[in-house]
Amino acid sequence: MERAFNRAYGFFVGLGVGFSYSYVLEVRGRKSGKNCSTPISLLELGGKKFLVAPRGETQWARNAEAAGEVTLKRGSKRRKYRVRPLADGEKPEILKTYLDSYKGAVQKFFPVKAGSPVSAFVELAARYPVFEIFAG
Repeated sequence: MERAFNRAYGFFVGLGVGFSYSYVLEVRGRKSGKNCSTPISLLELGGKKFLVAPRGETQWARNAEAAGEVTLKRGSKRRKYRVRPLADGEKPEILKTYLDSYKGAVQKFFPVKAGSPVSAFVELAARYPVFEIFAG
């Protein structure tokens, strides 16, 4: 059911319909070499942009790290970004802000509740890939 929803939502985001923070992430597969896509929620914090993998070590996260770049698409606009994986020590504040911002969609993937202190995310950081993205 969730896979079908993500496909449908990704289709609409690809057309430019959806929340302003919603994009279709496209990344080259590390094994297949084919472009893979998935809808994501982009987090902007302190003037920086971040991609968070709320489901943990997903294929898109592994592919993004291997490729070193991703493309974000929304409607007819496409923009390529370089990615920098964050160290675990850099993640707690970003994970907290991500969960607090998108709790309706991602709470089920986190063992702590939205609104928890930053310290609650320290032990979880290794389980969730986070990337800072740069225009490139």
